[in-house]
Amino acid sequence: MSRYFTNFILAFILIMLPAILYAQKDVTQFLGIPVDGYKPEMLKKLKDNGFTSSAIKKDVLVGEFNGVDVNIHIATNSNKVCRIMVADANSISEADIKIRFNKLCQQFQNNKKYFSNSDSSVSKWALSEDEDISYELSVNSKRYEAIFYQKPANYDSLNLESSILLKKEPLTDTEQDRLSTIWAKMLDENNFKKVVWFMINEHSGKYYISMFYDNEYNRASGEDL
Repeated sequence: MSRYFTNFILAFILIMLPAILYAQKDVTQFLGIPVDGYKPEMLKKLKDNGFTSSAIKKDVLVGEFNGVDVNIHIATNSNKVCRIMVADANSISEADIKIRFNKLCQQFQNNKKYFSNSDSSVSKWALSEDEDISYELSVNSKRYEAIFYQKPANYDSLNLESSILLKKEPLTDTEQDRLSTIWAKMLDENNFKKVVWFMINEHSGKYYISMFYDNEYNRASGEDL
């Protein structure tokens, strides 16, 4: 192998390595921790953040999250962490779960780290005082859930560039092509792989929230069939 070719390969690796490392890190995060890697590592990182092992089951952690006592469960696929489930440790009444659910919707909607589908809004999910959750769950099997997505690292910069271009009139052919490219990047399916969603669960007439931080890159996609 010639020295020129060897230098070319080394230069290519040095150029691509940051992008490769970045791509590996741009996954769903929970408390700043990538939802990735192996379960023992994740347990250690969460314990370093103040959570402790449950007295009942060692691989379930307990602690406080967003002002609520919770139990944390770690799901894996092919030994890689693919989901962090955060479940309320204490159940509450139907009236209180409506308030908690609506508050969570507002918190996510106002959090700049997240975006939702274009047809989504707090009003879409908000539960009214008249909503009969018990009846809807038991009779109609209704699911009370809301879905959000953590923004990829370049989302805000692309959104800003899109807004600037849309304010110009008319656009040149080059600007129109750039706008189309931006929209294609923002609608790329990979932007929807950092999923965070939550739902209402019922147990013995009481209610609690389960929240899921999913790394869709690690979720099962039929590869083991």
